[in-house]
Order: sequence, then structure tokens, then C-alpha cells
Amino acid sequence: MAPTEKKFHAASSSTRADLPASAEPVDFPEAEDASIMGDFPDLDLAEADAAPASVRQGASVIRSFWRHAPLGPGVYRMIAADGEVLYVGKAKSVRRRIASYVRPFGHNNRIARMIALTASMVFVSTETETEALLLETNYIKQMKPRFNVLMRDDKSFPYILLTGDHPAPQITKHRGARLQKGDYFGPFASVWAVNRTMNALERAFLLRSCSDSFYENRTRPCLLYQIKRCSAPCTGEISHQDYCALVSEARDFLSGKSRAVRDLLAKEMADASDVMEFERAARLRDRIAALSTIQGAQGVNPKTVEEADVFAVVEQAGQFCIEAFFFRTFQNWGNRAYFPRADKSLTSAEVLDAFLAQFYADRPAPRLILISHEIEDCAVLADALSAKAGHRIEIARPQRGEKRELVDHAEQNAREALSRKLAETTSQEKLLAALAESFGLACKLRRVEIYDNSHIMGTNAVGAMVVAGAGGFMKAHYRTFNIRGEDLTPGDDYGMMREVLKRRFTRLAREQAAEHSENAPDEARPGADSGEDEEEEETFPQKPDLILIDGGQGQFDAARNILAELSVERVAIAAIAKGVDRNAGRETFFVAGKPPFRLSPRDPALYFVQRLRDEAHRFAIGTHRARRKKEFTKSPLDEIAGVGPARKRALLHAFGTAKAISRAGLSDLEKVAGINAATARLVYNFFHDGGG
Repeated sequence: MAPTEKKFHAASSSTRADLPASAEPVDFPEAEDASIMGDFPDLDLAEADAAPASVRQGASVIRSFWRHAPLGPGVYRMIAADGEVLYVGKAKSVRRRIASYVRPFGHNNRIARMIALTASMVFVSTETETEALLLETNYIKQMKPRFNVLMRDDKSFPYILLTGDHPAPQITKHRGARLQKGDYFGPFASVWAVNRTMNALERAFLLRSCSDSFYENRTRPCLLYQIKRCSAPCTGEISHQDYCALVSEARDFLSGKSRAVRDLLAKEMADASDVMEFERAARLRDRIAALSTIQGAQGVNPKTVEEADVFAVVEQAGQFCIEAFFFRTFQNWGNRAYFPRADKSLTSAEVLDAFLAQFYADRPAPRLILISHEIEDCAVLADALSAKAGHRIEIARPQRGEKRELVDHAEQNAREALSRKLAETTSQEKLLAALAESFGLACKLRRVEIYDNSHIMGTNAVGAMVVAGAGGFMKAHYRTFNIRGEDLTPGDDYGMMREVLKRRFTRLAREQAAEHSENAPDEARPGADSGEDEEEEETFPQKPDLILIDGGQGQFDAARNILAELSVERVAIAAIAKGVDRNAGRETFFVAGKPPFRLSPRDPALYFVQRLRDEAHRFAIGTHRARRKKEFTKSPLDEIAGVGPARKRALLHAFGTAKAISRAGLSDLEKVAGINAATARLVYNFFHDGGG
């Protein structure tokens, strides 16, 4: 049965005129209300008056929704006046859970702020609590509510794939959905771990890593055969039967039968040596050494745990780190540290509980999951993952033995990763403070944007924006701008900078206007009570405190003029002119209200600015090269409406090049297989009537 959604809006607890007709208030029996509200009796007026006005108002709004909340399992969303989803939660009984928010007092700061901002709620009924957990996880990943624990890095993990749809299977890296037929081995913690393992596997088993099209068009072995990293089945250097035997050995090794594979190779090496086939014995020796390289680089390899994911969470200074280790076929396939966004009032167990549901939302789970803390939804999560996987998934917190050692090892790594993160953040904050002092800025720098342009004589021009904050480079906030001003002179760096900044701050102003257009006036907005000292939201700002321009006085003036034209206030501007002979350490800085100046060659702020500028330059150059490469492979045929890949392929097969197609007559085009008269006319007109 599909979940059913009910949405109610309330301006305040004193009116329900805006409720839909289908959601008229229902009078439930007093006994039922008393049972549900047993732990949350009617408000004591003296205590309620002591609560901040915004919290009292939010609690009243929630109370108006409570009577219509589902009695059974489901998901609820708490929504602000401007439509922002504040929190997504699930419960075995939604109405009982909502009752915990009705009182305007006795909450920690996080819950009180959430209640104060709530203006409406949405309920979704589900058949089971397991369905509610899965739905809650999907909503959190889609809506990213500010009061939920958010998993910041949800990129898919890399796998090793042995293809199964070709006579000569290929070994390759794989990310994303498992649509291709074959055997998948993983997950690996990083692409680096996959590359290292694949390099060793190629040396050990001589499997091909080339694409099928490359394989089909070989007439002689490629370089990988010459350096003994492929057996060249493409040109028949190895028989199909022998190659399949190598594939089988590789599959066994990746499936955990590493000792059997090594013993087999060792026996073959000894037999080759006995019959004086020393070259073959040397090749087998090198293969054994490659296998040893894989196992030796994997660190801790468990003896009793064949397949498991291990999670440990630590907290320090209000920040959390979750370390994940992946063990498959009794081998350690790497680890990764996560730093989820979570309120400091949450416990480590609560953060881990919320994290695990999001982590496995779109990833396959192993048969065993080991955790460092007991979590509330352990049984529900295990049922959900078991139903998804089609077999039993166990979630356990080990107390002794090798499994406990694995958890302790993960916890130690989490503690060290969090310490490094805090040290880097502290260092970054000091550098931001030093930069503000060097530029004579009174404000605290929370967001710094660095701009650079890249082009070759004005062609394929792109602008790049790099963002830095207390957490380092914020790559999720990077942006690129394809320069498209028709009135720009090719190579006009000032004009390019003006276009980039105008587009950036015009869009920012539009987004901020949309964000505030639906907000209520201050006196009516939840949380606007002047007596309430709300905590500063820990969100990364969208508006920069400082923008850095890679350029001199001209670039600086162009940036100042465009910001003045757009009425952008409280944004400092600085330009960095390259030093004499472009030497690093001799840069000149341009800042409003100060004459051009230089920083001491040993000033940490100078080194910090150089890092920012170099990152912007790297990002701009990379984007420009990618665009230029795309232009190299672009064909005029791509611009003809009605000519898709199949017809394009037919034309190129018939004439060889786009230039030859442009010279072809209409009758010649009509003779091409798959090209009808109408399409031939389109192609002919495009090249002969100025259609391009």
C-alpha cells in the first residue's frame, strides 16, 4: 500500500479556517486523548508564560496538528513559514511522537528552536515502521532539513567489475547502478585503493582492462602486453580457454580464495622450475609477488570476519566523526571518515543511528554491520536492510573478540581523523583572521570567493569561482561561467570579469529575494521575539564576506564598479597582481581605502592567498581545457536538427569526414543507407544555405 500524505497549515493555534475541507477537526474520545497525552498533561499557564513567546506559538501550532496526526506508523515533516522543511522524523505512532513537542518548555536549544520555527506539518502514513524508516531516509536525502543529521558525502563507492557479457571478460572500475552483467567486488573506500588493486591484479592475472571497442579493433598487442600486464586475448596471444582460466583464478582471489590461488601458482612455479622452464617460473613468481602486494597493502585483515562494514563514531568539541571500514572476503578494502552535520546536543548514538539509515539508502549492505554504540532503531534498520537485500542482515555491537578489536580500531581512526579535522579548521580560522587583519577588514571572514578567467585569445572563455571557509575549500560551492557576452572583445579580461560578477550577484540577489518574499513580518515570525537569544545557525553563508580577484588595478576597478552598479553592500574586494617576473611572494594587493601594498614574504596570510589564487587558477584552467576538448570533438552534424547518432554514423561511414559530407551533392546524400530524402535535404541545406 502506498503511503498517504496529509498536509495541514495553521497561521496560529486560534484558527483553523485554512484547513482543507477533507481535514475537518475530529473529536477523539477524551480517554484516547488522555492516554496519548499521559506524559504531556495540559499546559500549566504559569510555566507556559515563562516560555519564550516564539516557542509558545510554535507549540500551539503543533498542538493544532497533533489531533489530526496518524495513530499508526508514519513520517512527519515540520515546515517553516517560508516553506523550508525544518525536520523529518518517523515514529511507530506519529501522534504519540508529536505529543512530545506540544509543551513549550523542557526542551534543549535545538528542539526549542525547531518548535519556534514550525508553522505547518505534513504527515505520511505507512503500513509498518520499516516503511517509515525508508521513507524518512529518502526525505532527508532529498530535502536536507537543517535540524536532521545530514550525511555530507553521499558519493557512491567504487567497485571492481569482471564483465560477463563478453567472450574475453574485462576487468574495470565501476561506480553507480549495477546494470552491466558481471561480477562486482567491493566496495572500496577510494578510487586510489581500486587503482592500486587493479594494477596488481593485472600483473597477477594478465587480464585485459581495455574497452570492448578497443579490443575488437586490435591487430597487434598493445603496450600492456609488452610490459606484462595483459595476456593479449585480442590478438590470440593466449587461447580463449587459457584466458578463461586466468579469469576464474582472479574471480576466486577476489571471492576470498586467495590462499588456494597462491598455492596453485606456487605449485605451477615449482613444476616449471623442475622441468627447467625458468622463464615461465619467473612469470609465475612475479604473479605471486603481485598478489602479495595486494594483501600486504590492506593493513588489518580479519581472520574470522568474512564480510562486514564497521562503523565507529566519536565526538569532540561539538563535532562528530564516523569512521567506516569495509571488509570483504576476509580482506580490508579500505576506510573512509565522514563528518556529518549534526547538532551538538545530539548524542553519539543518535548521530550514528541517523547516519546508518542514510548511508545504506542507495548502497547494498553486507551480511554483518558492526557498530560502536547501541542505536535505537537497530531492529527496524536490520529488518529494512534485510527486506531490501533479500537475506538476513545483522547489526551488532560486539563486546569481545576480533569483532570488538575491529570496532576499536575504527574508533581509534575516527578519533585521529576528527583531531586532524579540528586542527585544520582551527588553522584555517587563524588564516582567515590573519587575512582580514592584513587587508584591514573589521568583519569576520566566513566565506571567501576567488575569481579567475581562462581562455586562449578569447576562445572557449570561462570564468571560475572558488569558495573557501573555515572548513577549507568548499568544493560543493564552486561554480563555472561560460562567457557568452556577444559585445565582448575577444581577450577582454575586464569585460569577462564584469560579466561573471554580474551574473553571480544578480543570481544571489534573486535567490535572497525569493527566500525572504514569503517570510512573515518580524513581529509575526516565529523566533522573532526580542527576548529570545537564539543560537547562530551553523550554515555556510551564501553571500561572501570577501572576494579575491586574480588581477591588478584594472580588474579591481571593474569588480568595484559592477558591485556598485548592483548595489551589493558589505562585501570587501581585493585584487592580487602577480609579482615582478611573476615571482610568487612579490604580489601587489589592491584593497579599497588603502594604497597598493605587499605582504612580507614570510607572512602566513600571503601563503594563504597564494593557495586560494592557485586553486582558482587550477579550477579555471581545468574547466577551460574540458570545454576546449569538447570543441575539438564537436562535429557540424551535431547542430543539424533531425540528425541523431545513427544517421550521423551512417553519413560518416559513407563519406568519411564532415568536410566530405559538406561537399556532397543532394543525390549523393539520398543514396546513403538510412538517410531519407527529407533528411538529405536538411543536411544539404545546412551546408549550402548558411544553415550553420
